[in-house]
Amino acid sequence: MGLFSTEINSLEDLFVHELRDLYDAEHRILDALPKMADAAHEPKLKRGFTEHREQTLGQVKRLEQIFSELDIDAKRHTCDAMKGLIDEGESLMNADAPAEVKDAALISAAQRVEHYEIAGYGTLRTFARRLGHNHAAELLQQTLDEEGETDKRLTHLATSYVNPRAA
Repeated sequence: MGLFSTEINSLEDLFVHELRDLYDAEHRILDALPKMADAAHEPKLKRGFTEHREQTLGQVKRLEQIFSELDIDAKRHTCDAMKGLIDEGESLMNADAPAEVKDAALISAAQRVEHYEIAGYGTLRTFARRLGHNHAAELLQQTLDEEGETDKRLTHLATSYVNPRAA
């Protein structure tokens, strides 16, 4: 079996494939964020996960808008990478560790997810531009900007509060 389970013959096919992959990834994140918030001990981290879930709902709506505007079926393509990242995060959530260390682990897992999304949205935005899907590219850039800000907030939380306590 090749890299893709569906036939991809053009950049447009690849764009649709990756769009569906990120659509699935975002749905998986929606399911994981409440668990992460429950597992977090630091109040700012709990609040961050809760707020990011609301932001993720908006990101899903943007993807659905792109599907609609481009007349593409809004279907999910299983994102094996996000499944793996979330599984790793759940293992860390269930680890026998002090609260401060567990919070550091949650941030680590969350940043891995953010970095995956940043890579995915950046690539998809570039494809959209190349294909002339300018409004889709603008919507994808909005999400890319949000993911970058979330990563910065996680870094600040880690370096200012969580990691010093974990050390």
